Amino acid sequence: MAIAFQVRRIPLDRTRTARRLLVDRWAARVVTGGGLVIIASILAIVGVIALEIVPLFRPARAGRVGEPIAVGSPVLLAAVDEYRDAMYAVTPAGRIEIRGLSGHGAVTHDVAGLNGAGVTTAAVAGGGRHLLGTSDGRVISLEMKFDVTFEDGRRRIVPSPQFAEPVAVDPDGRRAVTRVAGAFPDGGPVIVAEVSPPRLVLVAVVQRKALIGPGTKEETRQDLPLSDDGAINALALDGRGDDLFVGTTRGRIVRYDLRDRANPVRVEAVDATTAGSAVTVLGFLNGDRTLVVGDAAGGVSTWQLLPGPGGGAPRLTRLNDFEPHAAAITAMSPSRRDKGFVTSDTAGVVRLHYGTTGQTLLTLPGHAGSVRAVTFAPKADGVVAVDATGRATHWDVDNPHPEVTMKALFAKVWYEGYGEPTYVWQSTGGTDDFEAKLSLTPLVFGTLKGTLYALLFAVPIALLAALYVSEFMHPSLRATVKPAVEIMAALPSVVLGFLAGLWLAPVIEAVLPGLVLFGPVFALGILVTLFLWRRVPAARRLRPGVEALALVPVAAIAGWFAFTLGGILEAWLLGGDYRGWLGSALGLGFDQRNSVVVGIAMGFAVIPIIFTIAEDSLTNVPQHLRAGSLALGATRWQTAVRIVLPTASPGIFSAIMIGFGRAVGETMIVLMATGNTPVMDWNIFSGFRALSANIAVELPEAPEQGTLFRVLFLAAFLLFCFTFTVNTVAELVRLRLRRRYQGL
Repeated sequence: MAIAFQVRRIPLDRTRTARRLLVDRWAARVVTGGGLVIIASILAIVGVIALEIVPLFRPARAGRVGEPIAVGSPVLLAAVDEYRDAMYAVTPAGRIEIRGLSGHGAVTHDVAGLNGAGVTTAAVAGGGRHLLGTSDGRVISLEMKFDVTFEDGRRRIVPSPQFAEPVAVDPDGRRAVTRVAGAFPDGGPVIVAEVSPPRLVLVAVVQRKALIGPGTKEETRQDLPLSDDGAINALALDGRGDDLFVGTTRGRIVRYDLRDRANPVRVEAVDATTAGSAVTVLGFLNGDRTLVVGDAAGGVSTWQLLPGPGGGAPRLTRLNDFEPHAAAITAMSPSRRDKGFVTSDTAGVVRLHYGTTGQTLLTLPGHAGSVRAVTFAPKADGVVAVDATGRATHWDVDNPHPEVTMKALFAKVWYEGYGEPTYVWQSTGGTDDFEAKLSLTPLVFGTLKGTLYALLFAVPIALLAALYVSEFMHPSLRATVKPAVEIMAALPSVVLGFLAGLWLAPVIEAVLPGLVLFGPVFALGILVTLFLWRRVPAARRLRPGVEALALVPVAAIAGWFAFTLGGILEAWLLGGDYRGWLGSALGLGFDQRNSVVVGIAMGFAVIPIIFTIAEDSLTNVPQHLRAGSLALGATRWQTAVRIVLPTASPGIFSAIMIGFGRAVGETMIVLMATGNTPVMDWNIFSGFRALSANIAVELPEAPEQGTLFRVLFLAAFLLFCFTFTVNTVAELVRLRLRRRYQGL
């Protein structure tokens, strides 16, 4: 018997199919467009950051302004006003020649108080003052004032030289002053002058104020002992009037200690030049702490007074050598804004240097003939040099970020007052002569340190918890525990940082010995609990999958016992002060807000992320792998460790890397839970400063487009590159692990 079947054809709904295809196409386009928008946004952010960073590494530039201006010959000293509208020069005839740098205007003033004498030498004394030595043995102080007014929207500058009462170096008036140096501390002027025939004279003026009526002034005058280190060729006195440096024709620098004005002492003499070439120029950088030495061979170097070995008496120490000139150095002029300075030589070459980094930044073009005087504009935006023929050449200088080089950012730098080159971040200071220290290395170190300690705390807890929840915990308990842990990720980092800084840090400081003992005591408690657990009848045990609840009271008891025992051991073995013991026995300092606090607080923020991703990866391992392993006689632990973990390793690795990225970019916890001290110390009890926290702290106060502002953008770029590189490497490793275990 044959059975016939009738096939009924159901017509396709072409309209519905077409609608679905259209929706699919639009969905694909929207997803693709969204991805492209995200990529474009990231590239735009990187572009904005790059635009702020690039100017940091542009080389210094200079261009000659106008034609050379005739000033007069010879010139002993030259300087310019703040706006570079006018310059002035002092000549041996006792005149101050003032010229407009635009080529218009010429004014001449006579030096007051010469009384027929001539000017034999001139020197810069700091604070805008100049010292003029005369042919009759006196020293006159000159301070040039510029009265600025505005007429019809144009700036008008009126120069006004101010002269102080002359100081007699040679009371007889028979010896000419050949070299002079001076300082103006609060107690009164200090003048050191060489008169001919060779004689070095110290004149100290002590000014005393009276409660009623005019004050008194007392001058002391004495000769300084000369040495056989060569004839005097240059003098420099720091702004405090404490240390006098004498450069000689034999290439030596002799230092005199003038702190006791009544008893000056010759302290030391050092060889400062190569092949014994004469010291031709001495001068101080802004702040009067770094001495610049120029010699007849064209060498330029910087020196500082630093403590001797073992904290001994200060001695003159060479810091940096700069690109040498091809001819003898004739003059130098420091910047009043930073640690830059310019030098000139007999061949007419003028160079711009920066003292902190030891770099020669620029050789100024367009000058010919020996330079007799050179000056750096007060705003460090121009240079004026006067040659032997009395012509002044003016350069416009564009060098907004001289303190930034790759060496200054990432290598050790020898800063003023430091005993050796080191890494330092200190962007601001309390004085105008502050030396910016912008090393990013301590910040990178702090970022890695905080991340390392956070992951050391978070990764074991998160992964072991994920393994237990996925493989051993009862499903009903898992349904409660996993959402609770995931909710932890919603806690704002500012709240965690607030609690860590104000509550957790003092608690850890009070119970640190007990906290150190908690791990071993808890482990011992677990072993004891296991021993007792095995002796409890199976019928009386907790149901499988909730055994971990038995460890909750064990943890509480272990904590109480550890903290009690920690206090006892601190009193018995550590003299009742574990912080003092750490310092004396281990050489470790202790800060209340330290890496332990950050590790716990940041680890608390990272644990939910690592736990959730790792637990999902473990749960998604196919059940047939577990069943096959158990069927072959493996235990649940062996199955979890040897089958489930390797299979889920790509996801676990991704979880760790995502947690790593979260810790690297964390800002508020690091900002509030550490002392924000940019030190390079692996000590777990010391603080640090991370890149992200540093940006949050300093960016609101950084002047826009300034050096600090741009360096902070560079720090953000480093943070971006760091996380991008780590994530890229993590993805490559994850894909490799996935290919390795996908056959399972």
